[in-house]
Amino acid sequence: MFKTMLSRAVLRLGGWALETPVPPVGRYVLLAAPHTSNWDFVWLLACAWSAGVDLKWMGKASLFRGPFGPFMRALGGIAIQRDTRSGIVGATVAAFAQQRDLVVTIPAEGTRSAGCHWRSGFYHIARLANVPIVLGYLDYARRRGGLGPALVPSGDIRADMDIVRAFYRDKQGRNPGAFTVPRLIEEDSAEEGASGAKR
Repeated sequence: MFKTMLSRAVLRLGGWALETPVPPVGRYVLLAAPHTSNWDFVWLLACAWSAGVDLKWMGKASLFRGPFGPFMRALGGIAIQRDTRSGIVGATVAAFAQQRDLVVTIPAEGTRSAGCHWRSGFYHIARLANVPIVLGYLDYARRRGGLGPALVPSGDIRADMDIVRAFYRDKQGRNPGAFTVPRLIEEDSAEEGASGAKR
């Protein structure tokens, strides 16, 4: 109750509002995008808590060292080693298997700077754990945050990512030029394979 009241007060003071209902499922991967500023974490957490969502989030291990470690974990943080990507996927899938209700949020861009691809861990986690991907967003142009549609991975990565791209097309980050357009490196591999088959 305290977290809900506090987060709603923070949203009001910042001029933000949560504009969508919480999905009627208790287990899902929550995408956090656009991710272009450290402020994204504040507003995302405030939106989630105001809606009563107890989300977990993954952060680089260095954030959990020293005196701030317990605080980060209290905020729902899970420390990860970025150089063991396959281990992260497996550990998260196992966590979903062990818990009835679990919401893991993932900033799939992986960085606050513009890049070429999103990290695909969120997609493989959802597919292997048999949970949907909920398209969470922060739109700084309107100061609105929300939880968009739930996407069940079909295995057709290109088709699924077309849905993701269409959804985020009109969502503006704090630093619009730093947003990485949703695209997975697996899509490039699939296209190269198709081109090679045609030759």
